[in-house]
Amino acid sequence: MAAIPLAIAAPAAISAAAYLNAKFGIGQDVKGLAKFTKFQKQLEALNTADRANAFYAFEDAAKDPKSANRPFLVLPSDAAAPGQQTQWTYAEAYETMLKYAGWLKDEFSVQPKEVVAMDFTNRPQFIWMWFAIWSLGAIPGFINSNLRDNAFIHCVKISTARLLLIDSSIREVLTDEAKAALGPTDSGRAIDAVIVQEDAHDKIMLLAPYRAPDSLRQGVKYTDTSLLIYTSGTTGLPKAGNVSWGKPWSGYLFWPAFQELTADSRYYSPMPLYHSAASLLCVCACIGARCTYIMGPKFSPRNFMKQVSETKADHCQYIGEICRYLLSTPASPYDRAHNLKVAFGNGLRPDVWDAFKERFAIPTIVEFYGATEAPTATLVQSRNTFTRGTIGNTGLIGRLLSRSTTAIVKYDLETDTPYRSPSTHFCVRAATGEAGEYITWLDPDAIAEKYQGYLGNDSASTSKILRDVFTKGDAWYRTGDLLRRDADGRLYFTDRIGDTFRWKSENVSTAEVAEALSTHPAVKEANVYGVSLPHHDGRAGCAALLLNDGHSLDNASTAASLANHVRQKLPKYAVPLFLRLVKGEFEITGTVKQTKVGLRNQGVEIQKMGGDRLFWLPTVGAEAYEGFGEKQWGSLSGGGVRL
Repeated sequence: MAAIPLAIAAPAAISAAAYLNAKFGIGQDVKGLAKFTKFQKQLEALNTADRANAFYAFEDAAKDPKSANRPFLVLPSDAAAPGQQTQWTYAEAYETMLKYAGWLKDEFSVQPKEVVAMDFTNRPQFIWMWFAIWSLGAIPGFINSNLRDNAFIHCVKISTARLLLIDSSIREVLTDEAKAALGPTDSGRAIDAVIVQEDAHDKIMLLAPYRAPDSLRQGVKYTDTSLLIYTSGTTGLPKAGNVSWGKPWSGYLFWPAFQELTADSRYYSPMPLYHSAASLLCVCACIGARCTYIMGPKFSPRNFMKQVSETKADHCQYIGEICRYLLSTPASPYDRAHNLKVAFGNGLRPDVWDAFKERFAIPTIVEFYGATEAPTATLVQSRNTFTRGTIGNTGLIGRLLSRSTTAIVKYDLETDTPYRSPSTHFCVRAATGEAGEYITWLDPDAIAEKYQGYLGNDSASTSKILRDVFTKGDAWYRTGDLLRRDADGRLYFTDRIGDTFRWKSENVSTAEVAEALSTHPAVKEANVYGVSLPHHDGRAGCAALLLNDGHSLDNASTAASLANHVRQKLPKYAVPLFLRLVKGEFEITGTVKQTKVGLRNQGVEIQKMGGDRLFWLPTVGAEAYEGFGEKQWGSLSGGGVRL
């Protein structure tokens, strides 16, 4: 056989290699594994050097001549009062933190490893307090600034803090009831609740900086608790998650590259700092890249793109339903008059992914999946339609290697537990394309190396650990989420366990139903859940709706169009049988997640709905949604109707 000329063979080999790389994701896997391996070595080096306290990362940035005079923190003009400082360099921020540290030491004798609870809104003082507490070797507890009454009291008390610092702008949280609840107990313990007055900052700035000696930060390992961040409380009272020092260090060392941050980046986020996405994956990532963090005071659909544009941000952060809210705003000159290169966040729903990217001309979406207390996370850098709507994209090498550390296992919604084989009693991996619970491996002899659980709540901590999964004695972390992976390695979020329900012996994904409803022109927003019905097994689909202006289910055409639309988009068993028209707005968490518990508990009993109107499909073949009232409820509860 004649030899193939090099001029032909070389390009052919390169082309074949490029094809294989694209098909099997070899390059992305090699890069990702290299970064993860490097990060693990860096964590071990921090332990060896006794520098696991993440305060040192900011100190290094503030003292490095290349970054000391770079802007660290910027406030949008709309967020600053006239005459207020709107920008701090790394060096200026470091000096400010040390002055706050001196104040905490002198006024409150803050000690190493004690918890100091913070209840602050997004303002510079949040960051000054946070890093000052770290500099003293203590542990900040981030209280959700939206909480009031019992939830607020609960979070403060379970923190074990003796000192609670409260932003003066939310002083109303400290009611007489709260003061009494935080007062002395039978054991004599009381929590000192201090409202940080408006003029406190000016007084603190007159103090000399106090850089606590290294001895106060000694002996800390990257698996030890660095701060407390609370769960959202969508299914009950919040739990205090122990966040290890490895998490902020991942923000410094691991996440900047995946968010495509450089020293010149300007990162805008109005997300609440009490949440790990903003504090660890935005602020810490900015410090790791030595770039600029632009602090929005809170999310506002009207101001989001305006502030992005005016601050010359090239990165922005989203959470939850934010992107949908932005799309619902009128067209604005700011929609495309900006420098945005990357939007980073989690919870971008597939049905708004392309519309969000197109309207605001954002080249790259970096979507991540994870939880504050979880030992792992996934992400995808999406620039094309191939990864649209995904939360991860793993190549062939990554999929092979990750089989020992991550898995999607079949889930039994009837028992509300991972399915186990009757013969082996072990869990079973879900098939390609099949939804199941996403779990990650833990060393059964050293659980705390990857998972630290919840402070003072052993039952909640252990409930997240699944044992004897594939072999006797193994241990895996339960995410509580149903995910699926396709044949190309793309990972998709299906639903939260507890949200998915069974109807007609089939599993119904609330996320899938919400996506289908949201593509109808009448629907502004949908919150889907299952409801128990008298004389019926399982739970029937119900969707709380907000309709766009000019649309009404009293209009026969709209009611029929919506029924026809969901039947075309969804399998028969997933079509929502009930639609609840909500007055006002949906109840959401501080991180813009819809709450379902109250809606689900109210079911379809009219007297429990506070005046909301209900519609239903009374028969399988009904052409349109019809009004549902006391008469219909009587027939349903009396057993006269079978759905």
